[in-house]
Amino acid sequence: MAEKKTLIVKQIGSPIRRDKVQRATLIGLGLNKMNKERELIDTPEVRGMINKLPHLVRVIGE
Repeated sequence: MAEKKTLIVKQIGSPIRRDKVQRATLIGLGLNKMNKERELIDTPEVRGMINKLPHLVRVIGE
């Protein structure tokens, strides 16, 4: 079975004074604190969530 490609996503911005939808998207990515990193499977859904928050998250590894 082929290995699934993963992304390492890091939160670089604070959710304070952000819209509820943006906060919920961060939680959906598993992020809730500054500088926290998560390794996520590279799917269209995850890419879409990352693209909605370019000011709050950064992809640091692929």
